Amino acid sequence: MVGVDVGGTFTDVFVLNEADGKAEVAKVPTTRPDQSGGFLDGVSKQVSDLSQISVVVHGTTAGTNALLERKGAKIGVITTQGLRDVLEMRRRDRPRTWGLRGDFEPIADRRYRMEVPERTLADGSIRTPVDLNAVRTAANSLADQGCVAIAILFANAYANPQNEALAVGAVRDIWPNEHVSCSSEILPEIREFERFSTTALNAYLQPEVSGYLDRLETALKGGGFGGEFMIVQSNGGVMAVDTACKTPVRTALSGPAAGVIAASYITSSAGFPDVVTGDMGGTSFDVSLIAGGQSMLSPQTSIDFGMVVRTPMIEITTIGAGGGSIAWVDKGGLLNIGPESAGSDPGPVAYGLGNTRPTVTDANVVLGRIDPDNPIGGKLTRLDVAAAEMAIDMHVGHPLNLDTHHAAEAILRVANSRMAGAIRLVSIERGFDPKRFAFMPFGGGGALHAGAMLAEVGIARAIVPRYPGVTSAMGCVIADMRQDFVQTINSLVDTLDTQALTSFMQSHVDDGMAVLDAANTVFEARTARFELDMAYIGQTHTVAVPLAVEVSAGTVTPPTKAQVKAAFDAAYTATFGRLLKNGTRRILNLRSAVTGTRPKFDLETLAPTGAGVTTPKATRPVHFGDTWHDTAIYDRLTLPVGCEITGPAILEQPDTTVLIEPGLTGRVDRFGNTIIAPSEGTA
Repeated sequence: MVGVDVGGTFTDVFVLNEADGKAEVAKVPTTRPDQSGGFLDGVSKQVSDLSQISVVVHGTTAGTNALLERKGAKIGVITTQGLRDVLEMRRRDRPRTWGLRGDFEPIADRRYRMEVPERTLADGSIRTPVDLNAVRTAANSLADQGCVAIAILFANAYANPQNEALAVGAVRDIWPNEHVSCSSEILPEIREFERFSTTALNAYLQPEVSGYLDRLETALKGGGFGGEFMIVQSNGGVMAVDTACKTPVRTALSGPAAGVIAASYITSSAGFPDVVTGDMGGTSFDVSLIAGGQSMLSPQTSIDFGMVVRTPMIEITTIGAGGGSIAWVDKGGLLNIGPESAGSDPGPVAYGLGNTRPTVTDANVVLGRIDPDNPIGGKLTRLDVAAAEMAIDMHVGHPLNLDTHHAAEAILRVANSRMAGAIRLVSIERGFDPKRFAFMPFGGGGALHAGAMLAEVGIARAIVPRYPGVTSAMGCVIADMRQDFVQTINSLVDTLDTQALTSFMQSHVDDGMAVLDAANTVFEARTARFELDMAYIGQTHTVAVPLAVEVSAGTVTPPTKAQVKAAFDAAYTATFGRLLKNGTRRILNLRSAVTGTRPKFDLETLAPTGAGVTTPKATRPVHFGDTWHDTAIYDRLTLPVGCEITGPAILEQPDTTVLIEPGLTGRVDRFGNTIIAPSEGTA
């Protein structure tokens, strides 16, 4: 089994041999603009014969990058008369607090948004049948103007998709490719803007993502691969590649989600169900919170201002504080980190590939925390320390009147402060006490900053996984197969048609199980979970209400109104502490998730075996605070289970560097993780 995570700087590969339980990892530079080159190069580093691979699971940033960089397809929109500007008006919000003007540009230019006669009312009745001749005329016009994808967005299509389905059928008959997105297929849910935005973004991504995945699949098959190719979804599950090509909007946070899934499995196995993850790559620092072994899911995410995706996603907070983030001093004399990044090419100054502006990685190199003779990734033989020092002096030291090493320390302090702020955002500001949580750093650079996060945030300990640099790739192998469904119900509980609700549940279960049946994968279990979006009449915001419904042999047992009321009261009380007197309960949406649990490998197979090596392989001076410390350097992968290393120390391995600062101790657990905590006598 092979997991591949393509990041902004590196492409990570995790290979699990199911016969003997052994794992191998590889880390290669990400190739731009076509990421498939690095993907195939990384796989070939560990597997020479692709026919030996049974499953390839891919966490991709192709969709994320296309959205953030506005490099999706030229799309057209066909919508109901009067709704041409919904994508532009949004929720009457603006990108900045002050001022009445914004610079938001919809992904579909106004000239490519066409209106046609049709009208479905909110109760599902059709007032005006769709004019199919107008639909065909609009589609032909958009194709003639160079649109390569199209979105059909009709009013109230969630209540009755008939008009929209007829229009979509007419367009698909004449459209020159398969890139036709339909709002009632993508998101049959109330609220116009969110449905329109999600569907339009799906169309915007479809040519880019499907083209990329098609190239990958063709290349894999050309190399002899005959197994199953699956893609990680933003909800932490996986889906077949043909599903990803049809609904690429579900991959918007694919790569980071895989890392959170791996973190949840690793930390729960190690006895730490409450954890904050910190994925530090070359471009960003991604933070997520896991409570009780469960990651947090958000029903809606804004990828960038005005680009709203309403599909379940793992809650991930991202800031521009990766290893390649550039340090700069503004006109007011303040030191800043990011959001601009040097990426993988040219990369940090120390790479010697043409960049002259210092990065977070350069600061770590100058302070001795990264070995210049053994850079990760396999692309370079040595890092240029002198060039990194010169860049830090020029861009940070001289403007702030600091010497080289204090300027480098300042860069790390600012970066650490920003990362700590992101951790507080997902923990303290949401009512979670960080002292109860462990911090799990991963990505190529995360383990260099574990000690700083303990000191800045007050987290009790850090748990560094066995292969932190390829954790997201490992998550690809671990992730379950999952399908999410949503359907607007829009009914009071007292007048709820429980048979209609059960019918929707049964439909979701049938469709989800059919997807699992079609997969060439063995599942240990199949589960269906249901949740209702509910509120009192008059309230805008809903609470998520888990509904305990039995599914036996694929058949859903109908819920009763009393069960729905009790479930809402429990969820509302847990959220707000009290119920409203005489409040009328309302159901807005049904959400269903059908999951096929894939077999998990035993993490103990990753642990070191035998006596191992507990002596340092070298020492070198490393700068901490205001002075240099003689620091022991260890080969991390040879440290035995139970071994304790007192800081200052550095643990090196091919995919990352682990820093144990003075006053901290690292202990190797039975899974090969390193648990970092304050040494006895320090607190």
